[in-house]
Amino acid sequence: MSQNQIAKTAESRAPEVPVAQPSPSERFTNAVIKEFSSNNGAVELTPFQKKLCQNYFIKIDMVLKDAEQKRLSKPEQYRDPAPLTWDNINLQKLATDVIIYSSVGMDPTQPNHINPIPFKNNRTGKYDIQFIVGYKGNEVKARKYGLDVPDDVIVELVYSKDKFKPVKKDLNNKVEGYVFEQSEDLDRGEVVGGFWYHVWHNTPEKNKLKTFSKKDIDKRKPSHASAEFWGGEKEVWVSGESGRREKKTVEVDGWYEEMAYKTIHRNAFNTITIDSEKIDSNYLAIIMRESESIDNQVAQEIAENANRKVMEIEDTSIVQDVTGAYEPTMIVSPVQESEPVSKTKVAPF
Repeated sequence: MSQNQIAKTAESRAPEVPVAQPSPSERFTNAVIKEFSSNNGAVELTPFQKKLCQNYFIKIDMVLKDAEQKRLSKPEQYRDPAPLTWDNINLQKLATDVIIYSSVGMDPTQPNHINPIPFKNNRTGKYDIQFIVGYKGNEVKARKYGLDVPDDVIVELVYSKDKFKPVKKDLNNKVEGYVFEQSEDLDRGEVVGGFWYHVWHNTPEKNKLKTFSKKDIDKRKPSHASAEFWGGEKEVWVSGESGRREKKTVEVDGWYEEMAYKTIHRNAFNTITIDSEKIDSNYLAIIMRESESIDNQVAQEIAENANRKVMEIEDTSIVQDVTGAYEPTMIVSPVQESEPVSKTKVAPF
């Protein structure tokens, strides 16, 4: 037998090496690129942006599975007939948004960057994914597009037992600053205000301090702010003495400190001037998305304060989870006639 025949025989007997199949997140990334390119022209993603696209798939997939479980837990007459699966997602809109937000560097797997929330589109019968930018995502946007961005931004709450004194810039003091001391580590009293401080290390004369009284913080609270977030009174349904359900007003502690901190943090980065030379189509698209939101402040609170306890917001169709750091959930549309629910399908990528 010749050497060529021996080589061919060896090749024929060699086990076939299985071809690695792309993961669901990789298939999603390819689908996003294909969908976006079909409507906007060819697009080239950086390796980092491709990684972010995969993170968007991971996060959205988690949100959909969680939301679908909640949908199935509802009584059939109150359950939306459309399952929360990838087959029922508006992929064209999603592809555009994923390209936009990933290009800015917003990562949905990072706390308070950006949060996907499915909303039912009754015109199409499918779900649109609404992206809500968190306070950390707001920082990412400001640092990318800002003009003369500070080297450091300090955000602090001030409590009644703390010692805080602003040091304003004047003829004798060339650098604006402050004196801040915590009198006690574990019991600092009640929140009385807060501040942010912009720092430039090489040009400290530009340093800027802005203080907030509790009144300043509270006036930035949305008129529709939920007691679960800000604290205060809330009406709940309870069983009365007659056995009938009736409304009762209860006091809710809420998460006031977290909300106050986020309020000051947002202001600290919203005051950074945007550099006109840095503005691109992605930035303009993000601004447009924010203005298109039906009620951006409601959705923003929901996204930033999710994963805590299940609650329903009155007079809206949004149900949300509110106990952990940032996990958003939910979605539901006005009640429709229910149909038998099909089993959850595999992502079509």
